[in-house]
Amino acid sequence: MNERPFDEGGLCLIPSEEGIPRALLPLDLPENYLREARFLKSSGARLKGIWGATSETPSLYAAFLLKEGLVVLSLSLARSTLSFPSLSGLFPAAGRFERTVRDLFGFRPEGLSDLRLQTNHGLWARPPLSDPDNPLASDSPSSPPENYPFVRVSGEGVHEIPVGPVHAGIIEPGHFRFSVVGEKVLRLETRMGYTHKGIASLFHGRSLAEGARLASRISGDSAVACSLVFSQAVEQAAGIAPSEGSRFVRAILLERERIANHLGDLGALGNDAGLGAALSLFSRLRERLHRTSLTVFGHRLLFDTIVPGGVSASLSASAIGHLLGECDDLTREISQLERIYADHGGLQDRFQNTGILLPEVAHLYGVGGVAGRASGQAFDARVDHRGDPTHRFAPALSLDHTGDVAARVRIRFLEIFESLIFTRSLLLHLPEPPLSMALPDAPEPREGCALVEGFRGEVIGWVRLLQGEVLESVHIQDPSPLLWHALEAATPGNLVADFPLINKSFNPSYSGTDL
Repeated sequence: MNERPFDEGGLCLIPSEEGIPRALLPLDLPENYLREARFLKSSGARLKGIWGATSETPSLYAAFLLKEGLVVLSLSLARSTLSFPSLSGLFPAAGRFERTVRDLFGFRPEGLSDLRLQTNHGLWARPPLSDPDNPLASDSPSSPPENYPFVRVSGEGVHEIPVGPVHAGIIEPGHFRFSVVGEKVLRLETRMGYTHKGIASLFHGRSLAEGARLASRISGDSAVACSLVFSQAVEQAAGIAPSEGSRFVRAILLERERIANHLGDLGALGNDAGLGAALSLFSRLRERLHRTSLTVFGHRLLFDTIVPGGVSASLSASAIGHLLGECDDLTREISQLERIYADHGGLQDRFQNTGILLPEVAHLYGVGGVAGRASGQAFDARVDHRGDPTHRFAPALSLDHTGDVAARVRIRFLEIFESLIFTRSLLLHLPEPPLSMALPDAPEPREGCALVEGFRGEVIGWVRLLQGEVLESVHIQDPSPLLWHALEAATPGNLVADFPLINKSFNPSYSGTDL
């Protein structure tokens, strides 16, 4: 693959046929890690995630997204200290990532002021992913879960409302601590970590086929995005590119997942704002989409349709005709629903000026996806990097600036229409049936990284392969940790009763956060 310089320092971004340019930069010294992070900050980079890995050398990884592409810094840690410099002074969102790394691996963030537990709820004797032979890794603070020190707000009339972690219905567990005066929220603090599934351990030692199957199941509403980012990271590590037909089918699958989730969110938002019929109307459309996916691709949520090297499904002429007809029907029906939402005074009264995420706050936390674009953040990996086949029929950037629930609703409608146009173009120009590429054997471990624009925002993937096709380490980063920051920033000043509506407009994942 051709390389092009990113800066005079020699960092090169490697182009990708279907994804964004990306680079893995290994570093040995903490000061170099901090220097590169400062340089990326000055270049306009947004922090997307921080995670750890243990192999021959304990390592820390930090992913940053620039207009030029994805950069992942890899810092080898000294076994004698297991310490690394905190980036929280440069990127405010870094703190919770670093606390998670400390809880899981026993690594020590130097300079981090907030040292509360993040993922560990006081139930682990030692960090579960730490090196069992390193006594330093066992020096992890713990305390009973009920003693978690939430930030207190004091003043006349201020009281707290604790909500969760157990919720009504089938909502996943998460804790919300509201500081309120009367009905107005002064502060919101969230705490997650109740759904920790040990995904990193489950990937270790598995074959690529088993890894792809697991990636599909990390978070059911993002099965395609997680499968795709895993496969692209494996393909970069192996130095292969999927066939043209596979790239087209992958793009179609990703847009179907985006449309289905936006439909579900729009129905739930209408329902939370008092228009109960909206949930039924949008659920019917989403159900149709899922049933078509089952008929054409073999699974309602598109599990196991993307694998390293290609895809597991192809499209017949009749299937293409079916999908084209569905695009036409959805466009017509969703256009009618959009007009209802825009003209309904009750909905707009609840949507407008509710849960405002200011553009400067969205920028501070590096928020992307629907929430970021509704607050003036002009980032969309499909638009910015336009790998094949996106560059042939590139969707337009959906952008708003008011940052309220109404803006996040508008962005979802706009993105559905763009996805339907994009999908239709892909179907009309579909190449020969996709072929899956075999991964070459390699004599030494290899690493790869990738980024995919999922329906919530940017999903990060990183893999480390051992000899053959055995996975040593995998990390897949859902955008939800950044969305929880955004939710906390957008809720103060609103009524407590509006929180369900604000929460749904961001729709961060509980399970997708806690991997």
